[in-house]
Amino acid sequence: MNELSLETSPYLLQHAGNPIHWKAWSPKILEHAKNADKLIIVSIGYSACHWCHVMEHESFEDNDVAEIMNRYYISIKVDREERPDVDATYMKAVQLMSGQGGWPMNAILLPDGRPVWGGTYFRKGDWIKAITQLQHIFETDRSKMEEYASQLMEGVSNIGLVSPNSQNSIPDPAAIADIVSKWAGSFDMEYGGMARVPKFMMPVNLQFLQRFGYQFKNQNTLNYVDATLTRMAWGGLFDTVGGGFSRYSVDREWHIPHFEKMLYDNGQLMSLYASAYRRTKNQLYKTVIEKIDFFITDQLSNNDGGFYSALDADSINAVGELEEGAFYSWEKHELKDLLGNDFDLFSTVFNINDFGFWENGRFVLIQNLPLTDIAQKEGLPVEELEKKKLIWEKLLYQNRQNRQPPRLDDKILTSWNALMLKGYADAYKALGEDEYLEKALANVQFIEKNLQNNDGSLWRTYKNGNVKIKGFLDDYALLADGYFTLYEATLSEQWLIKTKRLADYCLDHFYDEQKHFFTYTDKDGEKLVAQHYEIEDNVIPASNSVMGNILYKLSILFDNAYYEKVALQMLHDILPGLDYPSAFSNWMNLWLELSPANRELAICGTTAPEAVKEINSHYLPHVIIAGSDKDSDIPFLKERFVKHSLMFYVCHNKACNLPAQNTKDTLKDLIL
Repeated sequence: MNELSLETSPYLLQHAGNPIHWKAWSPKILEHAKNADKLIIVSIGYSACHWCHVMEHESFEDNDVAEIMNRYYISIKVDREERPDVDATYMKAVQLMSGQGGWPMNAILLPDGRPVWGGTYFRKGDWIKAITQLQHIFETDRSKMEEYASQLMEGVSNIGLVSPNSQNSIPDPAAIADIVSKWAGSFDMEYGGMARVPKFMMPVNLQFLQRFGYQFKNQNTLNYVDATLTRMAWGGLFDTVGGGFSRYSVDREWHIPHFEKMLYDNGQLMSLYASAYRRTKNQLYKTVIEKIDFFITDQLSNNDGGFYSALDADSINAVGELEEGAFYSWEKHELKDLLGNDFDLFSTVFNINDFGFWENGRFVLIQNLPLTDIAQKEGLPVEELEKKKLIWEKLLYQNRQNRQPPRLDDKILTSWNALMLKGYADAYKALGEDEYLEKALANVQFIEKNLQNNDGSLWRTYKNGNVKIKGFLDDYALLADGYFTLYEATLSEQWLIKTKRLADYCLDHFYDEQKHFFTYTDKDGEKLVAQHYEIEDNVIPASNSVMGNILYKLSILFDNAYYEKVALQMLHDILPGLDYPSAFSNWMNLWLELSPANRELAICGTTAPEAVKEINSHYLPHVIIAGSDKDSDIPFLKERFVKHSLMFYVCHNKACNLPAQNTKDTLKDLIL
């Protein structure tokens, strides 16, 4: 029977009414498949996945499909967000077999869990044909399947492994300039992002490029970053009415998104726009931060400090059917009725014309000129146009509340919450507004209360008071990064100590001394058919690159040579294979930590937490900030506190200048 009604994942629950006898992934069901000597179907997706819904309707709700699957197969549904380890393992196999990946992802496994066939979306007829033929081969020529599985597993096991680097040292970070120069050939300098479609936002890439442009004084790179951030904020990708970014754009202009909104994107983008605001003081970037906050508070927050995972791309349209983007698009007559005499001006700002047209008589709002230019052209004071824009957005938001909202994925994931925690801490650093710090602290309290055990271990997921699945490396690494950002924002030493504890836990439970990298799963966790090492940065930075950055910072503050050795050994092994920088931008951020321009700052004195606010309002990506309002045993801060004094120590490579006594003089030594 279908057992998914017993699960908490919204994605699994969406399939609980299918006629297929779905099971959830577990060692118990895998053992049952082995004992029953049956092939396994593993079907992997997530709740906000449009094509997952399509394949469910076409195939998994169909009785003919169900009859074949139930007779011959053990069928397992997996939420990739709950079990990224399972997803990563079988995605490697599918990519090797088909040359591409994506979701839904469907794989056929031998009874022992080794994959033999797979792909992404299948139409009903193709799916029936495939699973029927595979069952026939299993019955008549099983040895052929076994041989193929062995060959495939050899490839799966080798994907992502990094060979030891025979070079003696890490090259000078100045070499990064040539890498970025070649990378720039792929930049879309007009609309930002990469010069291809679909366009993903890739916050980790933009954070690195912004830092590179700043440290290397490369204005072209900074112009590219700002063009990207501006066009993303103007595009339909960003919901100017209700806040929050969708996952990616299907066109060059960031106009029409794939409409699902993910917590992990918005947490990282809050950090990115906060960094960009600190660098430029561009009011558009501040507005984006405020609107992301509104969206998170309005749509993805529970009542206890936690953040939900996603909103679906699909929602119920005017005729009662699920449709992608129905919630976010507008027909011209709707806008005319709402805006009255302001419609023409609204149309100029948001392109209710051929440029803003989507399909079926509907428009998705997109801005393509600054408000200053539009105001000048229309003969209006820009302040008046800004006020009108706010009024219009509020009016559309109130009207849109009458529509059926997209479905909510209300599971709470540790790693994604950590990204949002960091986003709020970064927003506090940029804007100095207490509400952002309060939300970050509330989230930490939620995580520590509900998702962390007394021994320091973490759970992956929480819903309705229930936790399950042991945490993966990204849960630990991203939470450590969130803690460290909180420490730099507040100088409260508890966050630095907690960063160190998580790093130590990872070294004990995830670090592979032979491979020089951290495994994705705990050494004591469930063993899959192949070990996974998350090395390459993607829409979320790789957990190993996050660990490398954290360990390097901790090595300086705690004077810990082992932390430094682990971090730089990983970097040392990564660099020879750095052939496409978009997958290694967070590693290059670690590489930049070795730049001669890098500094460490210790702020010591009873008013240090207030003084760090001014420091944090500036863009200083090359500075590791520490400090204390009392005596500290942290090696970097030890014996630097002087009662009734405020001291700023600017250091580099374990050598410090004479202390300054005000932020103005300190910033002269820090700003490049």
